[in-house]
Amino acid sequence: MEVYLDNSATTRVFPEVAELMVKIMCEDYGNPSSLHLKGVQAEQYLRQAKGSFSRLLKVNEKEIFFTSGGTESDNMALTGCALANRRRGNHLITTAIEHPAVLNTMRYLESMGYRVTYLPVDACGRIVLDDLQRAMTPDTILVSIMHTNNEIGSLQPIAEAGALIKRINPNTLFHVDAVQGFGKAKIYPKKMGIDLLSASGHKIHGPKGVGLLYIGEKVKIQPIIYGGGQQMNLRSGTDNVSGIAGFTKATELLYEHYDDDVKRLYQCKHYFMDGLRKMDGIKINGLLPDRPDGGGTAPHIVSASVSGVRSEVLLHALEEEGIYVSAGSACAARKPQPSVTLKAIGIEKPLLESTIRFSFSVYTTPEELDYTLRVIYGKIPMLRKYTRR
Repeated sequence: MEVYLDNSATTRVFPEVAELMVKIMCEDYGNPSSLHLKGVQAEQYLRQAKGSFSRLLKVNEKEIFFTSGGTESDNMALTGCALANRRRGNHLITTAIEHPAVLNTMRYLESMGYRVTYLPVDACGRIVLDDLQRAMTPDTILVSIMHTNNEIGSLQPIAEAGALIKRINPNTLFHVDAVQGFGKAKIYPKKMGIDLLSASGHKIHGPKGVGLLYIGEKVKIQPIIYGGGQQMNLRSGTDNVSGIAGFTKATELLYEHYDDDVKRLYQCKHYFMDGLRKMDGIKINGLLPDRPDGGGTAPHIVSASVSGVRSEVLLHALEEEGIYVSAGSACAARKPQPSVTLKAIGIEKPLLESTIRFSFSVYTTPEELDYTLRVIYGKIPMLRKYTRR
């Protein structure tokens, strides 16, 4: 039996998405910048995509820009806004548990002379709004806070943070990395005080290599890619028509049954955590103290620390039985260093290298979860004995 529980890393593409992309690549393959019929046909897909995302996010079509993925969207938002607004200040704020696409961009900006404040988080992986308020200064030009943590599934108080930022300084820009949250939560930038929002196709059963960046029409931002001036001169390069159309199709399919799908993901999460709790020495990370069922956290992520077993050993033991999980962020999985997220929430040192992430999708079944739990029940005692020897 094959069980894929690494959906936070990437997801299986919907068949309808693959079918549409093949049609575009083989039939409607024109360059949308071309003036002939093939180009016009390709451009129609882009217009449909902008219309679909603008309706979903309740924003204007001209505020939707397409990128190569979440990493580029984050880089474009942070670097582009920092460069364009430097005369107003040089202070940036983010959190200690951001994705490397944000943290490493912030470190780059620090090397250019910007001052960055990294907000701590509590044991559940959430920022404290009072910390954000204290960090704000008159020269704070941008705040970047992720919507959903990709390792432990903690949810940040985005709407409250947006309101706080705009109350203190209406000119401070608010960027939200919603790569893990998009498709599992309803996010409305204008209502929530969000000026820039990043999302990615391959996290929601769309293709890899395509992402989205919402940029509010009043946001002052500088391009970081120069070329032919596509997308209103903000993001040059030939548009990835098949990828953008596939991303759009995946989003539309996902939101058709949004409420039922999110409810079922929470049921999977609750059921799986109950199963893990039947074994001694397993700690589930990121849960709210009053919500042991996982409520108030992402519906698709379970982070579990297994005492006495290194995460890499357990990962490969499960892989031998056809079960695919992660030891943390896929973007940092090949770089052996302790997770900044787990360190930030105060995980004990012995458990830092003993944590596994299970992440579900609309394809996950109860039978797969039962099989995974049975394998875990059998493997962990054996692996603990081996470790002690």
